[in-house]
Amino acid sequence: MIPKTFRTKATWVTAFALFSLFFGAGNLILPPQLGFKSGDLWGLVILGFCASAVLIPLLGILAHARLQGTIFDFGKKVSPAFSLGYSLVVYVIAIGLPSPRTASVTHEMAIAPFFETPPLLTSILYFALVFVFVMNRSKILDIVGKLLTPAILLILIAIIGVITFSFEYQFPDTAFGNPFTNGILEGYQTFDAIGAVVVGGVIIVSININQKKASYAEKKALIGSAGWLAGLGLFLIYTGLILSGALVHGTFETDISRTGLLSGMATLSLGSIGNLFLSILVALACFTTAVGIVTGTSDFIRSRFHNSQKAYLITAIIGCLLGVVMGQFNVSYIIAVALPALMIIYPITIVLILLNVLPEKYASSKVFKAVVATTILFSIPDFLATMGSPLAPKGGILEWIPLQQYSLGWVLPALFVFICSNFIINREENE
Repeated sequence: MIPKTFRTKATWVTAFALFSLFFGAGNLILPPQLGFKSGDLWGLVILGFCASAVLIPLLGILAHARLQGTIFDFGKKVSPAFSLGYSLVVYVIAIGLPSPRTASVTHEMAIAPFFETPPLLTSILYFALVFVFVMNRSKILDIVGKLLTPAILLILIAIIGVITFSFEYQFPDTAFGNPFTNGILEGYQTFDAIGAVVVGGVIIVSININQKKASYAEKKALIGSAGWLAGLGLFLIYTGLILSGALVHGTFETDISRTGLLSGMATLSLGSIGNLFLSILVALACFTTAVGIVTGTSDFIRSRFHNSQKAYLITAIIGCLLGVVMGQFNVSYIIAVALPALMIIYPITIVLILLNVLPEKYASSKVFKAVVATTILFSIPDFLATMGSPLAPKGGILEWIPLQQYSLGWVLPALFVFICSNFIINREENE
C-alpha cells in the first residue's frame, strides 16, 4: 500500500513542478493571439495546440521515467553519433531562439511601455545579468521561480475570469485555413517537447532523491498521476487564454502583436496596475528561463569535455552573445526565424519521445533507425519551404503525400514505416 502522503502531497508537489517546467513566459504570449485569430473555430485550435504543447511534452516526461537518463539517451538507439548531433542541434536552437526570445518579451512587455530605450540596450543589460547568474549559481532564482508561477497563475485566472464572464460569446469567421493544424504548429513554438527532452530528467532525479524508499511501481504511479494533473492544469489555462483571445476579437486591431494583445487583455480586465504587475512577473519569469537554458547548455558542453570549466565558460559567453544579437529583435521576428528549425527538429523530437514511451518489443534499434530516417526525409520539404528556399520541392510527388499541405507530411510515412518495420522484424524473429 502506498502511503497517503506519497499519494497526495508528493503527487501535487511533482505536478506543480511539471507545470512550472512547461509553463514559461513564451507560453503566455502564444495562446491569446491564437484565439484572437481562431474565430468561431477556437475549439479546434485548442485541441491542436494542446496536442503539441501539452500531450507530447508529458509523454516526454514518461519517456524520461523509463530511460532514467539525459537528452543523449533519447537517440542512442539510432546511434551514438546521431544522438550527440541531435543533442547539439537542440542546445544550439535553445540558446539561439527561445533564450533570446525571453529578452524580447521582457522588452516589449516590461520596458518599452514605460521607457524609451532601444531593444539592443535591453538585450545587452539582460544577458549581462544572465551571464552573472550563470557563472555564479545561486538558489535565489530557484526561490523566486517557485513564487513566480503561482503569482502569474493568479493573474491569468483573474484575466480569464473577467473576460469570459464579461464578453458576449459571438465570434467572427476563423482567419485560419485549418485551425487544428495551425494549433499544432503554433504549439511547436512553445518548445515544450524539446524542454521535456532537455530538462525533464531533472524531475526524475528529484523524485529519486526525495522518494528513495519508493518502488519503481510507486514512482511510476506518482509520475503518471502528477503528469495528468499538470496536463489538466495546462489544458485549462491554454483553453482559457485561447477563448479569452477569441472573445476580445473586436476590441483590438487585427494586426496587434502577441505581447501587445496579452498586455491589452490584462489592462482591459485588471486595469493598468494589473498589467504592470503582470509585466514585472513575466520579465522575472523570462529571466529565470534564460538563465536555465544557458546554464543547461553550458553543463551539457562541459560534460562532453571532461567537466572542463573552460568549456562551460566559453559556452556561457557564446550563449549570452547569441542572446544579445537575437534578443534585440521583436518577438514576431524571432518566432518567424524559429519556424524553419522547428519544422525539422520538432518532428524528430516527437518521434523520439513516442518511440521511447513504447514497450521495447515495438521500439527496437532497427525501428528507431527506420522511423527517424523517414521522419527526417519527409520533414525536409517543410524545412525548405519555410525558409523560402528555391530548392523546396513543389507539386509533383508532394501532392500525393497525405497532410503535406498542412506541413505535417512526415506523420503518416513515419507511422507506415513504424508498422512495416515492426512487421518485418517480428516475421524475421519467428522464422
